[in-house]
Amino acid sequence: MKRVGLIGGMGPESTLEYYNAIINAFKNEQGILDYPDMVIYSVNLSQFINLMKIKAYDEIVEMLSSRLESLKLAGAEFAAITANTPHLLFDRIKKRTSLPLISIVEATCAEAQRIGSKKAGLFGTGFTMAATFYQDVFTRYGMKVVVPDEEDQELINYKLFSEIELGIFKDETREVLISLITKMVRQQKIDSLILGCTEFPLILKDSYYAGIPMLNTTQIHVDAIVETIKGNNS
Repeated sequence: MKRVGLIGGMGPESTLEYYNAIINAFKNEQGILDYPDMVIYSVNLSQFINLMKIKAYDEIVEMLSSRLESLKLAGAEFAAITANTPHLLFDRIKKRTSLPLISIVEATCAEAQRIGSKKAGLFGTGFTMAATFYQDVFTRYGMKVVVPDEEDQELINYKLFSEIELGIFKDETREVLISLITKMVRQQKIDSLILGCTEFPLILKDSYYAGIPMLNTTQIHVDAIVETIKGNNS
């Protein structure tokens, strides 16, 4: 099995989900404890967010590239960044490291293709919804990605950073998010929704809401990571 390196901490709750999901993928009924080697570098979330706010992209690329090199020195054979927002700079980061990287966006795009999605909605941080890195990849495969209106984006981002990123999961917040999904289905005719922040599956746990499938980027990314650990992906 290949040793994976994970850049975590953006945020910590989803990093735990990655670790647990990867371990669970290797559990078996015989009780054989043959779990893969993993190296995790948990970065400072506040530092990352502050740099994103001022669009200090060169510094972010340098920060994450140096963490990837640390993972390589620790024996990682490939790596993944366990958050959506840093994938805004994925291509630049990829050029700065010799470690093969598994993209959460590419993996999600492949799953959207598999289920036959043509027009996906996107929930994410304000940074992710304002950027086009999901649209750029999906467009290459003939699919559209749309985001909520500006007011709803602000509400989603607020709920993320005031509650969900802190591990606070309120029923009323879940209902608000579901209402926004329903609104996008009705007004924008989306046929799937990208949970484009790895914390969203912690509060939106069902596979379907408002009659459409959720593209759980955490689980999709984990599946791609597991296949690479097993040597099934090049």
